Amino acid sequence: MARDELGVLTALDAAKTQWYHFTAIIIAGMGFFTDAYDLFSIANVTKLLGRIYYTHQGAPKPGTLPPKVSLAVNGVALCGTLAGQLFFGWLGDKMGRKKVYGLTLAIMVFASIASGLSFGHTPKGVVTTLCFFRFWLGFGIGGDYPLSATIMSEYANKKTRGAFVAAVFAMQGFGILFGGIVSLLVSTIFDHAYKAPAYEVDAAASLVPEADYVWRIILMFGALPAALTFYWRMKMPETARYTALVARNAKQAALDMSKVLQVEIAPDQDKVDRLSVRENNNFGLFSKQFVRRHGLHLVGTCTTWFLLDIAYYSSNLFQKDIYTSIGWLPPPKEMNAIHEVFRVAKAQVLIALCGTVPGYWFTVAFIDHLGRFFIQLMGFFFMTVFMFGLAIPYDHWTRKENRVGFLVMYALTFFFANFGPNATTFVVPAEIFPARLRSTCHGISSAAGKAGAIIGAFGFLYASQSKDPTKRDAGYPAGIGMKYTLVVLGVTNCLGMFFTLLVPESKGKSLEELSGENEDGTSYETNAEQQSNSNKTAPV
Repeated sequence: MARDELGVLTALDAAKTQWYHFTAIIIAGMGFFTDAYDLFSIANVTKLLGRIYYTHQGAPKPGTLPPKVSLAVNGVALCGTLAGQLFFGWLGDKMGRKKVYGLTLAIMVFASIASGLSFGHTPKGVVTTLCFFRFWLGFGIGGDYPLSATIMSEYANKKTRGAFVAAVFAMQGFGILFGGIVSLLVSTIFDHAYKAPAYEVDAAASLVPEADYVWRIILMFGALPAALTFYWRMKMPETARYTALVARNAKQAALDMSKVLQVEIAPDQDKVDRLSVRENNNFGLFSKQFVRRHGLHLVGTCTTWFLLDIAYYSSNLFQKDIYTSIGWLPPPKEMNAIHEVFRVAKAQVLIALCGTVPGYWFTVAFIDHLGRFFIQLMGFFFMTVFMFGLAIPYDHWTRKENRVGFLVMYALTFFFANFGPNATTFVVPAEIFPARLRSTCHGISSAAGKAGAIIGAFGFLYASQSKDPTKRDAGYPAGIGMKYTLVVLGVTNCLGMFFTLLVPESKGKSLEELSGENEDGTSYETNAEQQSNSNKTAPV
């Protein structure tokens, strides 16, 4: 039973949807717009990097990035993201959400520009510099995950909180789409302005000197949306939940939210003082009480995000390889280097329009009606179905007349990833943990996801290689092939369904009700526990 409800928190939970909600979505969401642009735009230019820098440098296959270089270019930002999620998640609980919120954006702006200005006298030098700056780009991106999710959840009312937090994350879809559009525009401009010959004898034959500008411009463009929102991010007040429940300053919390909500709110300092001395409001992350109350919740949020990102990031970062394997992208000898960027970006835009973006916004529309648990379980189920649907009859899909069907199935996989666990794994950790540990726990959960992304990115590159040496990329060891790689991803999604049972449903409840911060110590149950208790108490 709830006790000592703070007036400022009650006002936030009951607030009608106002302009400040949409402002917060845009301010927080533009960070994720930039995140997605920066993380996934690299997929559009990796082939171009191979043609520019690895033509006559002893590469196993001229015009192609060597395996270790490809892994570094695609995976280093994910490593930085994991580190940033853990560091800024912890820092957001120690110093406050707002104090470190602008720092993540500043890092992203600087590293985006620096990535495009990567320098060196040799190909190795340029790629090493690029990887260095992309690590720090990922570090800034990582900080945006726990901070944006926590800020939005603590600003929102309890009836539409899921939609607001999901809308912040849905900006990722627009970021992926924007990345594809920028790549299309830049490659088109350069392809028309500087006509390059087709790839004939070697990679150098398909290049013009201006090709080096293409990937640099595409990567630097990621700084623009982040820079545009920096001022407004600095103007946001600290969240009332952090100020009242963690900093214990009821007066400041009431003052900040009175301006935001445009209503008079009593400070309630005496209630804050009573809440602060309760044992269930003082346990730490590594305490027995946390393990008892939230241990399974944290296991659930970490494992589901980990399993999701293995499939999601491997599919997203290596779309170009999947399209090539089914023959949807022509071989390099039929395209010049810049036109290849255009073709890869075109495929990314089509998938984003048909599957990725709609999936995100279906979640926004239905998450507060269907609930987080149902959407996550449904998403994992259909991702499993479509992955097996692609994998089992894989030879059927590789025929020229069936490629459209493959792309439809592939787009549906992304649709149910985003109208499913890719959105809900972001939302739930921002709701179910105590305010003083909320950012930290979200950072741990999202870092588990990035660990899965790293495994997916690194593992997919090798596993998808054919056993037949004549059919795999030079320099790569034998893998299990694209067909069985898709089977593994299907099994991964299936496991995600089972671990979803550890995650509680948070629809329609206040954050304090979910975390037990204004209660006598009772904790919220997992869905499996809820079902078990419901069966025990059901009338006969």
